[in-house]
Amino acid sequence: MSQAFSLSVVVPTYRRPADLARCLAALDAQERPADEVIVVARADDHATHDLLRTRVSGPGTRNLRVAPVTQPGVVAAYNMGLETSRGELVCFTDDDAAPHPDWTRRLEEAFIDDDTLGGIGGRDIVHERGTVLTGAAPNVGLVRWYGRAIGNHHIGAGPRRRVQVLKAVNMAFRRAAVTGIRFDERLLGSGAQVHCEMQFSLDVVRRAWTLMYDPTILVDHFPAQRADEDQRYVFNRTAFYNASFNLRLIMRDHLSPAGRWAFIFYATLIGTRADPGLGRALTLAFGRTGPTVAMQQWWIGVRALFGAWQQDRR
Repeated sequence: MSQAFSLSVVVPTYRRPADLARCLAALDAQERPADEVIVVARADDHATHDLLRTRVSGPGTRNLRVAPVTQPGVVAAYNMGLETSRGELVCFTDDDAAPHPDWTRRLEEAFIDDDTLGGIGGRDIVHERGTVLTGAAPNVGLVRWYGRAIGNHHIGAGPRRRVQVLKAVNMAFRRAAVTGIRFDERLLGSGAQVHCEMQFSLDVVRRAWTLMYDPTILVDHFPAQRADEDQRYVFNRTAFYNASFNLRLIMRDHLSPAGRWAFIFYATLIGTRADPGLGRALTLAFGRTGPTVAMQQWWIGVRALFGAWQQDRR
């Protein structure tokens, strides 16, 4: 296959050498080999550096490079990957993911076919607790005018369609579309910094580039334990505040004036199961979430709203 673009793959990692090895093996098996694979690793992550030294000095992943980063958090890692990579296309995946063999080929073909395409992503098949999450959601990667965010990238179905938000485990951008854009360093969290790809995606859309979601572009995703306060499946007040703050900051920055007022009402009084407003919290209080956690989540969301609205703009 002729290669129309140079293509970089960025993989942030932290203390998951076994997961990273699986990811790199999947990148080795790509039908369209990446021109470079940039692994962004913290200096104190010795197990990861041991693995990478073995691969760089041996047969290893084609064109593997290591980009050291000192600042904690995935935002710093993504930005280091952007700054270090040289490809005309910059692809992102997680260390706990394994892209399918046609991943880079399909990504490149999408950009060849559409000069207006700023970014594209696909489905991540989530392997969780011994099962695969299933579903067929028609709505994927959207932000409603009043601030309701719709993900569903892991269960998106149907044809390729235009979206507003891509998911970091499976996304790629045209270099020309993201030149000068960085992942937002105001976002909270010492590791995951939830919703950072939403802010980045909306910045690309604001520049009038198109973002697309194609459910046939696939990665297997094996969500691994995080090395910060944001542990999966366990409620943590700090992690919940950080995620709520990040979402509210993004909505303040990207919604219209009317949309911001509507979002304040929606987030405070309605919300979602994952981020409840008062009405949803009262409903959840009588369910499995329980009254203590549900009402804590609502009150944390209120505090996060005040915090985000007081944050300086970029």
